[in-house]
Amino acid sequence: MPLDHTPQRIACLQPSATVILDAIGQLPRVIACTRYCADVVPAVANGSRAILPDSWTADSKQITSVRPDLVIAAVPFQEKALAEILKSGARFLGLAPKTLADIYTDIATIAGVVGDPDRGEEVVQAMQQHIESVRARTAAAKRPRVFCEEWGKPVIASQPWAAELIDAAGGEFAGTPACQHSNDEIIALNPDVIIAAWCGAGDRVPLEKIVADREWERTSAALSGRVFCIRDEFLNTPAPTLLQGLDALAWAIHPDVFPRTKGIRQITGVRGTYAENPTC
Repeated sequence: MPLDHTPQRIACLQPSATVILDAIGQLPRVIACTRYCADVVPAVANGSRAILPDSWTADSKQITSVRPDLVIAAVPFQEKALAEILKSGARFLGLAPKTLADIYTDIATIAGVVGDPDRGEEVVQAMQQHIESVRARTAAAKRPRVFCEEWGKPVIASQPWAAELIDAAGGEFAGTPACQHSNDEIIALNPDVIIAAWCGAGDRVPLEKIVADREWERTSAALSGRVFCIRDEFLNTPAPTLLQGLDALAWAIHPDVFPRTKGIRQITGVRGTYAENPTC
């Protein structure tokens, strides 16, 4: 009987890796992960896995203590954290996705590492089919301008993969993905839809406050009440979780075509007349 040389004890320092391993049916190999992984993979929230610092704050002693034979982390991370990962002595796989194509490659890579490339390809194809099915429904629709941000202070636009999802959902990305923008730049762009998905904030972005503080009340988005918060993990986790973000984007951009979905909040009105509409 051939020996299995694939890693059996994997430490995931990034939620996307945990999501991918879950999607390909290999979650039992995950023996340690971060506290953020439970936000996207409820199965690891039961105390069955050791909790480690993430890619930004990795600690070699804590990694060594769980005896992994593979550590998966993601860029960007601090140079010190990378040194700590390497110091642990475990094999290391570093991910640095920017586009949907990169994410598909990461899924295929992780699936190959654990010896299940066919399942990885199935997951990639399912993602692609879902995205293309949304795209087909908006092919003939008007394309509103959409500004989507992953951080609020300073204002940083979401990653290129989010811009691709907005395109699939029938919108036109306003601004430059992954770049800092001033409040005045966004006013000049005058987006029809504004979406905030702040890293680490879950669904708690203060929509009323940011519109007022940035003097965005006269943008088309604010005047029409099309200012939204989408859960952080739905747009900032480069993994199959993005499909939930896509569904939320589709409703925000084309509510006449797509059903209301979970993980999104909307405000309506301007200058103190907003009304919160939770849909989580």
